[in-house]
Amino acid sequence: MGNTSSMLTQYDIEEVQQHCKHAFTQQEIASLYQRFCHLDRNNCGFIPSDEFLSIPEFAVNPLSQSLLRMLDGFNFKEFIAFLSAFSPRSTLQHKIEFIFKVYDTDCNGKVSFDDMLTVLRDLTGQYMSEHQRKEVLAQVLEEAGYTKDSFLVLSDFMKILGNSDLKMEAEVPVD
Repeated sequence: MGNTSSMLTQYDIEEVQQHCKHAFTQQEIASLYQRFCHLDRNNCGFIPSDEFLSIPEFAVNPLSQSLLRMLDGFNFKEFIAFLSAFSPRSTLQHKIEFIFKVYDTDCNGKVSFDDMLTVLRDLTGQYMSEHQRKEVLAQVLEEAGYTKDSFLVLSDFMKILGNSDLKMEAEVPVD
């Protein structure tokens, strides 16, 4: 699996499937491996962040920089683990953990008002003023029982999003 010129063995596929907690079928993993090999232009078994940005659907995502901050690049296993949060077979807990990592911009295990503001800024761009962002965010926090000075941890995200019908899915085309 280290060198992308090699083919995936059945053992490799099963290992990756276990690593991603069966978020993808074996056929989807094989298809994603082909996509990974296509993105791995240097044929070294690793996709640097800048090559990942060559995916048009990813490059236009306003959170692409925040998502890439989570990893500096990807080997195939990390690529699958990253994408597994978008699988319809992924658990709600896994999706919430992923969202928490996006919001935890300084990777300290806590999400501050400023962390949330950074993500909101990425999402809204020029369409909201900084004052509007702060007002909206303060109101949302207040409605959830928190203040601007609160630090949210993963369990807070679980409590807030745990009963939601969170949809975070992407289709994996199978050749």
